[in-house]
Amino acid sequence: MVLSKTNYLLYRTCPQNAWVKIFEPAIFHSTKLTEFDKMIIETGNEIDSLARDLFPGGILLENRKDTIATDKLIAKKEPIIYQPVFCSDKFETIPDILIWNNQYSAYDIYEAKSTVSGENKKANDDVYRHDLAFQLNVLKQLFIPINRAYIIRLNCDYVRGEKLNINELFIKEDFTDSVNEILDDVLSEMESAYNLLQPANKPLGYCSCVIKGRSAHCSCFSYLNPNIPEYSVHDIARIGNSKKKLEGLIDGGIFSIFDVPEDFDLTDIQRNQVNVAQSKKVIIDGIELKNFFKEITYPISFIDYETFPSAVPRFQGYSPYNQIPFQFSLHVLNNEGAELEHYEFLHTENCSPDLKFIEALQKYLPRSGSVIVWNKQFESGINAKLADRQPEFKIYLDSFNERIIDLEVPFKKQYYVHPGFLGKTSIKKVLPTLAPEFSYKTLNIQEGGTASETWNKIVNGEYSEEEVKQKSTDLLAYCNLDTLAMYEIWKHCINIT
Repeated sequence: MVLSKTNYLLYRTCPQNAWVKIFEPAIFHSTKLTEFDKMIIETGNEIDSLARDLFPGGILLENRKDTIATDKLIAKKEPIIYQPVFCSDKFETIPDILIWNNQYSAYDIYEAKSTVSGENKKANDDVYRHDLAFQLNVLKQLFIPINRAYIIRLNCDYVRGEKLNINELFIKEDFTDSVNEILDDVLSEMESAYNLLQPANKPLGYCSCVIKGRSAHCSCFSYLNPNIPEYSVHDIARIGNSKKKLEGLIDGGIFSIFDVPEDFDLTDIQRNQVNVAQSKKVIIDGIELKNFFKEITYPISFIDYETFPSAVPRFQGYSPYNQIPFQFSLHVLNNEGAELEHYEFLHTENCSPDLKFIEALQKYLPRSGSVIVWNKQFESGINAKLADRQPEFKIYLDSFNERIIDLEVPFKKQYYVHPGFLGKTSIKKVLPTLAPEFSYKTLNIQEGGTASETWNKIVNGEYSEEEVKQKSTDLLAYCNLDTLAMYEIWKHCINIT
């Protein structure tokens, strides 16, 4: 067995998960990738390819096992090499880019990442240091001279003009000194990983993710921890941020949320979730719920956006990962007892949707009354970016934002807690509990990641004309249910206050 950089980094997050990936790949890959997961992979590939344009004229090694071709290129000091393949007796790695530095008679190594400068920088930088340290250790074992080590990532301050400027899109950051500081420690960890990740060392007992919150669990968590129930202490709100609490429960042999003791120290929000789960009784704060809903005024507009987070800015005025707003659904209730009206917009051309999106909003959205969304930060953020790119509409969009009311708030603040929510406040948990006759499961598109990727494939010409019609219908149906869901949830809450 030869340990790759990818499996080493996986080992650092969960050794048991890395073992399953290497020796039981069918189980590891049995969990189907979501469209969001696929989008992350495709984005990474796009960034890798685009970053090579910073150093044009290099040789790309497409065979990820071809060490012989790499050796030949290294021997003749090939100036620019893309994805060379290096393998020692225990480890293997494929750097993104090697650039020969004549001044130091050594290569500079560049790793391209699809993250943005300034975003979660501390956490990302630690991963990148270990990424580069692994590679430098392997190259050192093979006597490949290395001068400097760099990370290439997207520049958060870049704003696209008429044409994409690669040199402004990317930032090159020198990690050499910080990587050299951990080289020996990483080599020791690499050796430990290699020794542990052997066929005879099949994981027994719980994996290391057992003391992490649900969102941080490895992909094989249920396989590695079959005795942990589906609704467990890991699902308690923000328990992953309370390491001592979670460890206290696990050390006490408490895994089910239904077994959490009454005297166990929890926040009020956590305790309410546990109490509701155990008692199967709903908590409703009628006063707070009534106060929240009395702030909503007619005409009431329920609106939802669908967007695509393009890492590489596609249109003028966009920055990396600015969301492209390609669709909205709008339900309007003009007054009490009125019939619900529905309007929709879907942009399927491969050009900026900004102006048409705003024009459709102006056409269909009432100029007064409350605008109901689920997660105010998202829609208001999209409006703010639209105003930045189209300043002539800033007054309109700012006025729109001032009328937004977040329907998720009463659930986040626990004015309404139901055992069916399972401690979550997403619309996909709340809707089937309060209005079970409505379901996303009947739709061809059931979540936002699939919606985004479907639109992306439409505008990139990956569907036939007939498929575009069907996919467009699917997108409209999905977004329509989002705003209809808000109306039904609002109606349910009004009826009980």
